[in-house]
Amino acid sequence: MASYVAHVRTRVGIFGVAGDDATIHAVYLPHEVRRATRGAAPRAVARAVDELREYFAGSRRRFSVPLAAHEATTFQSTVWATLRAIPYGEVRTYAEVAAAAGYPGAHRAVGNANHANPWPVIVPCHRVVAANGLGGYGGGDEVKRFLLALEGVTR
Repeated sequence: MASYVAHVRTRVGIFGVAGDDATIHAVYLPHEVRRATRGAAPRAVARAVDELREYFAGSRRRFSVPLAAHEATTFQSTVWATLRAIPYGEVRTYAEVAAAAGYPGAHRAVGNANHANPWPVIVPCHRVVAANGLGGYGGGDEVKRFLLALEGVTR
């Protein structure tokens, strides 16, 4: 699927947004950002960039951009929907997400679903933490701590 890529600069690096006029295909973390596309951003990409800038400025708590259909297992889709229900400024453990998704005991699989999440920040996998600490994050500990601190979470 052809995607336009735009950048959003933050204190922890450049995030990328890929999409077209209708939907967002992916959000790239700073270590995986792609080269920006030249020219005017398609409607959905421009909207996502605006919403992400508002989020990083502290004035947006929920995202409304349409996400592209993505090849995923039923479990992954269910976990991603569960992540979107975690309120801004709150965290859940991997076990809590597994239980809320209807898969009690699947906390390790939740970590794998988080890692496969194509829309980090918009689908807030950074809000999932280990029972005894920060837990992992595809963007690294510094980016996860930054996102949580931005939302007022100290962990």
